[in-house]
Amino acid sequence: MEILLRAALLDWLRADPALATVNLVAEEAPVAASLPWLGIAASASTDWSAKGVTGREIRIALELHCRGSDPATAGALVRALGDRVEAIPRGQPGFAIVTTQFLRARVEQRRHNTRSMLLEYRFRVLAT
Repeated sequence: MEILLRAALLDWLRADPALATVNLVAEEAPVAASLPWLGIAASASTDWSAKGVTGREIRIALELHCRGSDPATAGALVRALGDRVEAIPRGQPGFAIVTTQFLRARVEQRRHNTRSMLLEYRFRVLAT
Protein backbone atom coordinates (compact mmCIF):
# COMPACT_ATOMS: atom_id res chain seq x y z
CA MET A 1 0.00 0.00 0.00
CA GLU A 2 2.94 2.33 0.54
CA ILE A 3 3.77 2.42 -3.16
CA LEU A 4 0.11 2.92 -4.09
CA LEU A 5 -0.19 5.82 -1.64
CA ARG A 6 3.00 7.43 -2.91
CA ALA A 7 1.74 7.27 -6.51
CA ALA A 8 -1.73 8.57 -5.58
CA LEU A 9 -0.26 11.44 -3.57
CA LEU A 10 2.08 12.50 -6.40
CA ASP A 11 -0.77 12.43 -8.93
CA TRP A 12 -2.95 14.44 -6.53
CA LEU A 13 -0.23 17.06 -6.03
CA ARG A 14 0.54 17.33 -9.76
CA ALA A 15 -3.12 18.12 -10.48
CA ASP A 16 -3.32 21.09 -8.08
CA PRO A 17 -3.52 24.49 -9.81
CA ALA A 18 -2.19 26.16 -6.63
CA LEU A 19 1.07 24.24 -7.12
CA ALA A 20 1.35 25.11 -10.81
CA THR A 21 4.48 27.20 -10.14
CA VAL A 22 6.32 24.04 -9.01
CA ASN A 23 8.41 22.92 -12.00
CA LEU A 24 8.59 19.25 -11.07
CA VAL A 25 6.74 16.93 -8.71
CA ALA A 26 8.80 13.74 -8.52
CA GLU A 27 8.98 10.54 -6.53
CA GLU A 28 12.51 11.38 -5.45
CA ALA A 29 15.00 14.22 -5.66
CA PRO A 30 15.63 14.90 -9.34
CA VAL A 31 19.11 14.74 -10.82
CA ALA A 32 18.49 18.12 -12.42
CA ALA A 33 15.46 20.39 -12.19
CA SER A 34 14.76 24.10 -12.10
CA LEU A 35 13.58 25.48 -8.78
CA PRO A 36 11.01 25.15 -7.34
CA TRP A 37 10.63 21.39 -7.27
CA LEU A 38 8.94 18.91 -4.95
CA GLY A 39 9.87 15.31 -4.24
CA ILE A 40 9.33 12.53 -1.77
CA ALA A 41 12.35 12.55 0.50
CA ALA A 42 11.46 9.30 2.26
CA SER A 43 8.63 7.03 3.28
CA ALA A 44 8.20 4.17 5.71
CA SER A 45 5.33 1.96 6.78
CA THR A 46 4.33 -0.22 9.71
CA ASP A 47 1.47 -2.62 10.32
CA TRP A 48 -1.89 -1.02 11.15
CA SER A 49 -4.14 -3.99 10.44
CA ALA A 50 -7.47 -4.67 12.11
CA LYS A 51 -9.56 -7.83 12.40
CA GLY A 52 -9.53 -9.31 8.92
CA VAL A 53 -8.39 -6.08 7.23
CA THR A 54 -4.84 -5.32 6.15
CA GLY A 55 -3.73 -1.85 7.14
CA ARG A 56 -0.61 0.27 7.18
CA GLU A 57 0.56 3.40 8.91
CA ILE A 58 2.62 5.17 6.27
CA ARG A 59 4.85 8.16 6.90
CA ILE A 60 5.82 10.27 3.92
CA ALA A 61 8.28 13.16 4.00
CA LEU A 62 7.91 15.68 1.18
CA GLU A 63 10.77 17.99 0.30
CA LEU A 64 10.16 21.33 -1.41
CA HIS A 65 13.09 23.30 -2.82
CA CYS A 66 12.72 26.89 -3.98
CA ARG A 67 14.68 30.10 -4.49
CA GLY A 68 14.10 33.61 -3.20
CA SER A 69 14.91 36.02 -0.43
CA ASP A 70 11.28 36.53 0.59
CA PRO A 71 10.15 33.83 3.05
CA ALA A 72 6.51 34.64 2.24
CA THR A 73 6.90 33.11 -1.22
CA ALA A 74 8.04 29.79 0.21
CA GLY A 75 5.37 30.07 2.91
CA ALA A 76 2.61 30.35 0.31
CA LEU A 77 3.87 27.22 -1.45
CA VAL A 78 4.09 25.31 1.83
CA ARG A 79 0.52 26.31 2.75
CA ALA A 80 -0.77 25.23 -0.66
CA LEU A 81 1.12 21.96 -0.39
CA GLY A 82 -0.19 21.24 3.10
CA ASP A 83 -3.77 22.06 2.11
CA ARG A 84 -3.54 19.75 -0.88
CA VAL A 85 -2.00 16.84 1.05
CA GLU A 86 -4.70 17.02 3.71
CA ALA A 87 -7.46 17.15 1.05
CA ILE A 88 -6.43 13.93 -0.73
CA PRO A 89 -9.56 11.85 -1.43
CA ARG A 90 -10.06 9.09 1.14
CA GLY A 91 -11.16 6.47 -1.38
CA GLN A 92 -8.30 5.29 -3.59
CA PRO A 93 -7.95 2.27 -5.89
CA GLY A 94 -6.97 -0.66 -3.65
CA PHE A 95 -7.05 1.19 -0.32
CA ALA A 96 -8.86 3.77 1.77
CA ILE A 97 -7.19 6.55 3.72
CA VAL A 98 -8.58 6.55 7.25
CA THR A 99 -6.55 9.47 8.64
CA THR A 100 -4.06 12.04 7.37
CA GLN A 101 -2.00 13.88 9.97
CA PHE A 102 0.72 16.49 9.73
CA LEU A 103 3.66 15.48 11.94
CA ARG A 104 6.49 17.98 11.55
CA ALA A 105 8.24 20.47 9.30
CA ARG A 106 11.77 21.71 8.89
CA VAL A 107 12.89 24.77 6.95
CA GLU A 108 16.46 25.46 5.97
CA GLN A 109 17.98 28.49 4.27
CA ARG A 110 20.77 27.36 1.94
CA ARG A 111 23.47 28.86 -0.22
CA HIS A 112 22.70 30.93 -3.30
CA ASN A 113 19.39 32.21 -1.91
CA THR A 114 17.66 28.81 -1.87
CA ARG A 115 15.38 27.23 0.72
CA SER A 116 14.52 23.65 1.52
CA MET A 117 11.34 22.67 3.36
CA LEU A 118 10.64 19.17 4.64
CA LEU A 119 7.05 18.26 5.56
CA GLU A 120 6.24 14.91 7.14
CA TYR A 121 2.77 13.36 7.19
CA ARG A 122 1.29 10.17 8.62
CA PHE A 123 -1.39 8.29 6.71
CA ARG A 124 -3.34 5.38 8.15
CA VAL A 125 -4.76 3.24 5.38
CA LEU A 126 -6.79 0.06 5.03
CA ALA A 127 -6.90 -2.28 2.05
CA THR A 128 -10.20 -2.36 0.16
